[in-house]
Amino acid sequence: MQTTDTILLVRPYLFRRNEETAINNYFQSEEIPPSKINQTATSEFDNFASLLQHAGIRTIVIQDNGKHQTPDSIFPNHFVSFHGDSATLYPMFAYNRRRERNLNYLGQLKIKGFEFEKLNDYSVYEESELFLEGNGALILDRVHRIAYISLSDRAHENLAIIFCNDHGYEPVIFQSFHQFDAQLKPIFHSNMMTSLGTHFCVICWDCIPDIDARIKIEQRLIKTNKEIITISMEQMHQFAGNMDEIKNKNGHPFICMSTRAFDSLTTSQKIILSRHGMLLHAPLYNIEKFGGGSARCMIAEVFYKNY
Repeated sequence: MQTTDTILLVRPYLFRRNEETAINNYFQSEEIPPSKINQTATSEFDNFASLLQHAGIRTIVIQDNGKHQTPDSIFPNHFVSFHGDSATLYPMFAYNRRRERNLNYLGQLKIKGFEFEKLNDYSVYEESELFLEGNGALILDRVHRIAYISLSDRAHENLAIIFCNDHGYEPVIFQSFHQFDAQLKPIFHSNMMTSLGTHFCVICWDCIPDIDARIKIEQRLIKTNKEIITISMEQMHQFAGNMDEIKNKNGHPFICMSTRAFDSLTTSQKIILSRHGMLLHAPLYNIEKFGGGSARCMIAEVFYKNY
């Protein structure tokens, strides 16, 4: 199945702009006093979690305890993924993101009844400076076993192929770029410009200059019966590519995004997306501005046992 009704969120303790990730995450802005950022980001998080819970989505919230100085723990989607009977941990580009392992997500999930039989731990590749940042780097079509991967400093090709071989996915590898200070810069995570649902794909073709790569991706999407929703570069910069399809406990699909992303969509795009699920959005302005990530980055989908 492509979607789950159970998600993991991490409530921040000292959220702030992470200077280590800002090196190649050009979506992050300069910082204001950290205490003010943390207060507003925590309020945004609580409102987002409440919205999802009210929709009937099973939401597991883990509180960052603040002991390990992990400003990006609010984005567990990059750090861990779940695959039925197994969990996967990923090698992280930023040193301070590696400290998120101390938060022991798997141990806390076990207490709540989610125990995974196998663990795929790729963090050892950090020693070789090879990185693959989870479902930020990997856009997984879980039904058709295809992984769409945009290469960057946080998504190395060799490691992406290792992941695909280990998990039984066909890799579709490409490069994507966006404008920053009048220069083309690699997009640091695939999920900033692509979102894949059960029957749709939101994608920014303008980010992919290689026509052959576009054709290859489009062929896979058409073959797997995805309705393609094209967004502009400007919409991508408003986090319109960073959305996620989730279902609630009754099996009803929802498409979750930030209010900033929702407001950037055209009426026709909203109508098309609404055919695939009810649109849910919440204001995440400070999380987006200083963290450089949005709704999809905050959601770690828990595929457990029968998924």
